[in-house]
Amino acid sequence: MSDASFHDGREAPVNLGALSPEDLEVISSLVQDAVFPVTEMSWRASQRRFALLLNRFRWEDKPSAEKRARAYERVQSLLVIDTVLGVASQGLDRNNKDLVLSLLSVHFEPGEDGAGHVLLTLAGDGSIRLSVEALEVTLRDVTKPYVAPSKSAPEHNL
Repeated sequence: MSDASFHDGREAPVNLGALSPEDLEVISSLVQDAVFPVTEMSWRASQRRFALLLNRFRWEDKPSAEKRARAYERVQSLLVIDTVLGVASQGLDRNNKDLVLSLLSVHFEPGEDGAGHVLLTLAGDGSIRLSVEALEVTLRDVTKPYVAPSKSAPEHNL
C-alpha cells in the first residue's frame, strides 16, 4: 500500500481566484493554449468586467491522461477580470467574427496603489491590455471536459 497522491484525488472543475501576481501565475498556467473565438470576448464597462469564454486544455489532467493512455481533454471555462477601467488590444481584428485566438499567458503589471494592467498575450503577436483598479481574476470551468479535437497536447517550439 502506498500513500495517496494529488493525482489520486477526485476530479473536480477548476474554480480559482487570483488577488496577487503569484495567484495569477497559477491561473496563467492553466489557461495556456486556451482557444476562443473573438466573439467570446465581452467587456461590460458599466460593471467594470471583462470576460472570455475559453476552450481550455486541461493541463492539470495531462499526467493522468498519459498514465492511463486516454485522450487529452479540453473544457469550457470562464476567465473573468473585474475592476476593469479600460481595454486595449493590439494585433487582432475584433471585427473578423471568424477569428479564433490562442491565449499564451496572463500577466499582471503592477502600478500604484494596487492598480495596474492585466496583459493577455496571444499567439501571433496579439495582446489585450486591461487597466484595472486592483487585481481580481477568476477562472471557472463551466462545462464537463470533452476529448480535445486535436487528440494531442499543445506543443511549443522554442
